[in-house]
Amino acid sequence: LHIAILASILSLIIYWLIRDRYRVRNLHGKHVFITGCDAGLGNSLAKWLDKNGFCVIAACATEKGSQELQSCSSLSLKTVNLNLADSNSIARAVVFVTEQTAGKGLFGLVSNAEGTAPVGPTDWLRIEDFHSVLDVSLLGLIEITLKLLPLLKKAEGRVINLINAKGLMAFVGGGYSLSKWGMEAFSDTLRIEMQHFGVKVSIIEHGFFKAEEVNSDIIEKYLFKLWNRLTPEIRDSYGEKYIVE
Repeated sequence: LHIAILASILSLIIYWLIRDRYRVRNLHGKHVFITGCDAGLGNSLAKWLDKNGFCVIAACATEKGSQELQSCSSLSLKTVNLNLADSNSIARAVVFVTEQTAGKGLFGLVSNAEGTAPVGPTDWLRIEDFHSVLDVSLLGLIEITLKLLPLLKKAEGRVINLINAKGLMAFVGGGYSLSKWGMEAFSDTLRIEMQHFGVKVSIIEHGFFKAEEVNSDIIEKYLFKLWNRLTPEIRDSYGEKYIVE
């Protein structure tokens, strides 16, 4: 028994030593592109990487988000406007990243942005309600990943997709959970394909963050908006008490 315990401890020490050898060194000059940096997790990550010496390129959906992030970061942090539902906006961001990396390639791509999704019973929704989230949280992230793969391959970088674990629980209708499951499948496939090129692909399934707490007022507003546009037939099938309770 004692020998087994000692062997386990020795194995753990060896594992730590090997693991530490693979820590990233010489952080300065390594470019990391992050989407969804106006607030929340993307914003916090951009600030943390900036303080630790990375060359951060932060994509923000609003000019206000860009200005606030720049005001509390170093001069090496750059921001770019990005609308993931717009292919032209994605193309402009890719050009900006290419210029900033100046032939070095891209060390990291962190995909974090989320689309706003109406939540409610599936037969309350229209196809545009699905597009409002899938065009950003799934198709937009896939498109920008595809366009940045040449830079990632050049630097033998890594793709990190941040996925809120609550989206993997399909308890509500709409595109939110679809986008999360879709990103899981896309990431798993890409990981296998990019291994040959030395590009790592990771998924981080995170939980709730205080900065990203769900606003119940917004959800309620969406529900009433959906309810008010329903046909009388669908409303009658649920009954007035459904929306009240």
